[in-house]
Amino acid sequence: MMTRRQALTVAAGAAAAILVPAASRAADEAVAGFTLGKLPYAPDALEPHIDAETMTIHHTKHHQAYVTNLNDLLKKNAPEMLSKSIEEVLANLKALPEAARQGVRNNGGGHWNHTFFWNVMAKDGGAPKGDLLKKIDESFGTLDGFKKAFTEACTKRFGSGWAWLVPGKDKPLMIVSTPNQDNPQMEGGAAPILGCDVWEHAYYLKYRNLRAKYVEAWFNVVNWDVVAANLDKAK
Repeated sequence: MMTRRQALTVAAGAAAAILVPAASRAADEAVAGFTLGKLPYAPDALEPHIDAETMTIHHTKHHQAYVTNLNDLLKKNAPEMLSKSIEEVLANLKALPEAARQGVRNNGGGHWNHTFFWNVMAKDGGAPKGDLLKKIDESFGTLDGFKKAFTEACTKRFGSGWAWLVPGKDKPLMIVSTPNQDNPQMEGGAAPILGCDVWEHAYYLKYRNLRAKYVEAWFNVVNWDVVAANLDKAK
């Protein structure tokens, strides 16, 4: 039979065995870095314009890969950046070791771009109105004029990349296009208020090589209230 002292010793040892892994897990979580956020809607919410299979693969495979690769690169090359925001990481690419810089640009850009992309879409996105519509009209003549110019930017992007609507210089708004997972902020440009992913994985299962058809359908799920909110932030 154990004495009281022996029983307390055993109990303390058992408690330590529980607490040490918990502490270890907490430490791991503290340096885990970036995580894949949830979609703001169900994967099938944007049907029929964007199919559920494409959304699921795009989010859980492609976006997840960018997050995983970004964390791996930072853990190996700049672990102090794991506690930074993704905006801070992308704004300080030159502070990274040169060997890791392009990988962080690609994967960090992929993480930021996709997080932004999910949130500028919705099942019932409505239509632009108020100050946003006024600025679209001032910049492109009409909403249809904007859609035509934006579609052209999407379809003329050679290979993979993005088209963006950003605050302009000569006019209130302008359209820019970037390759790969770049975005306008990476070179000190304005923060986008709208963006469309024209990598093939964003549309190929449903639209095959018809990128223009994808963009035409995509306009049906633009969340114009979020675009307007992004414009207000940009002011």
